[in-house]
Amino acid sequence: MIKVEDLRRSFGPIKAVDGISFEVEKGQVLGFLGPNGAGKSTAMKMLVCFLKPDSGTAKICGHDIIKDSIAVRRSLGYLAENAPAYGEMTVASFLTFVCDARGIAPAARKDAIERVINMCSIKNVYHQPIETLSKGYKRRVGLAQCLIHNPPVLILDEPTDGLDPNQKYEVRQLINSMAKDKCILISTHILDEVEAICTRSIIVNRGKIVADDTPAKLKEKHGGTFEEVFRKITR
Repeated sequence: MIKVEDLRRSFGPIKAVDGISFEVEKGQVLGFLGPNGAGKSTAMKMLVCFLKPDSGTAKICGHDIIKDSIAVRRSLGYLAENAPAYGEMTVASFLTFVCDARGIAPAARKDAIERVINMCSIKNVYHQPIETLSKGYKRRVGLAQCLIHNPPVLILDEPTDGLDPNQKYEVRQLINSMAKDKCILISTHILDEVEAICTRSIIVNRGKIVADDTPAKLKEKHGGTFEEVFRKITR
């Protein structure tokens, strides 16, 4: 459902993404890992059509990110690192706006909104302005907007950032419950989260893929905890 082919992007002399290729199928939860500046966010921004690659391409559900970017956007849900939203809007008005942007018919809108507010546990802040919410609730509103059209592919950048331990557990359970029906790519710095929910992990460093396997097999191959393996590979 995600197919990346020799994707490259530079910023001046800096090669942020340097010829990466990989595939992710339905039912997989891929942990997309790397130190700060490794190229993770740049790669994800290209996959969701926020940035144009210098060369190479990718396909989401068979749609090319360069030739058919509208179809790509329709096929995926994207949670950006900072979960941008309009602070002056209430959660209700923001999710209604997202329904408009996503072309969700009025007849289906009530059910779509009801589904995501329950999935993301935001019912008790539904009528509050977004700017008054805690970081954790803002994160959950961001997650709700990327799920509202029930896309087959999810690309989530730090999905549990700012959540307390109970909220992190709930989001991890939510991701696990969706995994069999979707293709999910997650970027996170929380390595125990990768072991808890990811069926596979790709580690990037300096714009290149340096490891691609299950967390268990990477530990077996390199020895030590997953955190020790990560440090060994990316140092």
